[in-house]
Amino acid sequence: MSAVCGDGRVSAMECGEKSAMRSTSGGGEGSLDRLLPSVNTGLSPRKRTTSQCKSEPPLLRTSKRTIYTAGRPPWYNEHGTQSKEAFVIGLCGGSASGKTTVARKIIEALDVPWVVLLSMDSFYKVLTAEQQLLAAKNDYNFDHPDAFDFCLLAHTLRKLKQGKSVKIPVYDFTKHGRQKEWKTVYGASVIIFEGIMAFADKDLLKLLDMKIFVDTDSDIRLVRRLRRDITERGRDIEGVIKQYNKFVKPAFEQYIEPTMRLADIVVPRGGGNMVAIDLIVQHVHSQLEERELSVRAALASAHQAQPLPQTLSVLESTPQVRGMHTIIRNKETSRDEFIFYSKRLMRLLIERALSFLPSQVHTVQTPQGEDYEGRTFHGKRITGVSILRAGETMEPALRAVCKDVRIGKILIQTNQDTGEPELHYLRLPKDIGEDHVILMDCTVSTGAAAMMAIRVLLDHDVQEEKILLVSLLMAEMGVHSVAYAFPQVKIMTTAVDKKVNDLFHIIPGIGNFGDRYFGTDAPPDWSDEDMDEPSC
Repeated sequence: MSAVCGDGRVSAMECGEKSAMRSTSGGGEGSLDRLLPSVNTGLSPRKRTTSQCKSEPPLLRTSKRTIYTAGRPPWYNEHGTQSKEAFVIGLCGGSASGKTTVARKIIEALDVPWVVLLSMDSFYKVLTAEQQLLAAKNDYNFDHPDAFDFCLLAHTLRKLKQGKSVKIPVYDFTKHGRQKEWKTVYGASVIIFEGIMAFADKDLLKLLDMKIFVDTDSDIRLVRRLRRDITERGRDIEGVIKQYNKFVKPAFEQYIEPTMRLADIVVPRGGGNMVAIDLIVQHVHSQLEERELSVRAALASAHQAQPLPQTLSVLESTPQVRGMHTIIRNKETSRDEFIFYSKRLMRLLIERALSFLPSQVHTVQTPQGEDYEGRTFHGKRITGVSILRAGETMEPALRAVCKDVRIGKILIQTNQDTGEPELHYLRLPKDIGEDHVILMDCTVSTGAAAMMAIRVLLDHDVQEEKILLVSLLMAEMGVHSVAYAFPQVKIMTTAVDKKVNDLFHIIPGIGNFGDRYFGTDAPPDWSDEDMDEPSC
């Protein structure tokens, strides 16, 4: 179960550090406009857990490598728009009630990829100097609703539910403030959101598809809190007990315990209640099955006999270009010649693609002291993104003509059971949303992999009109699929073939480009859009 974090790896993800904050005293009613009305029920007191956002992917570990075995299936339809949101589970309960343990047990039992565990503890407010002094004396109330940045939390959870890339603050409990660097999180099929005030905000409640309250005896929670705060946070026993009696226990009774009535499921005894966890997992599985999509099949049956879109530009079929295609399409061509002439075509393609980037008039002075009116790139940066593994072969051509260009990578593979593309890995440069992006793939048949890559870029705030898809060879079906779903994306290729067969091979085609280029053997059921493990 995994999601993409700051460095882009589909891997174990730390979205925030463990937290131990509380907010200025009191329970002022005027500051609780966004909160549910307080209800007293006289139940036993509770406390709070830690802040963490962590998920472990299905993987195979060897002495040298970690291989991720599960990818993210399409979260959008053939129109390129998101057609399913992430399933959000809200976990509420007192401090040290075992919410994180329950969350991890659910993740283990779910056994599905792309699960994110998001904690409220990452969203504590930054303390002022005066509040810092109170916190040092254990006189600051971290268990009051005012301690949390609900606006940022709701905004972040909403974007993550919508499939967008988000930045999560990292809270430093020793300094009672946010660290400079935030964690980037992307790609959630299931979000488990846990916190003591998970049910306290009306906007947050609207985002939750399932609400679970973890009910643990108050004595057990106090013992856990003492152990945690003394061993992990360097607190003394007097300070922990003082804080518990002054803030934690009253806050539970006033704000947390009353929200138990909002829960769909109450889990007594926390992580030890496997009967309740199994029921939760069964329900989540049924919900995920209802949301399954079939994108490639929809693409194969759409856009038949349509004229090629105006956003497509095909390299002029000069005798040179035609000759190079003759060589690389020939099944008898040696690997050395295949690589040589493919590289020549890539260089021509990239040079041509750069002419589609925005430019503006720029006047310079020549060595003769005369003005020359030329042109220069009109934008912040150019970034290249390759769809692994075949698209990676186009990176040298881009680097040869764009000095200091930034490069990102996306790994998409076809699931052999479903036939659908799946996202396995991405590493994108920081702040890519501000860039013009050249997306590189060597062949595009149905367009399923290219569409997934474009959707990833859009989810990272890249503007659609700033994306340029370049490919050595495309099928008409792939051109139509991309252009229909993303009409503002520019498409550039050296040739367009008319047909795709039942195995999604381009006809007449070029074969499996990655296998011919890297000298590997294609499996019998290869597809032009299959992306293998990248070569290292």
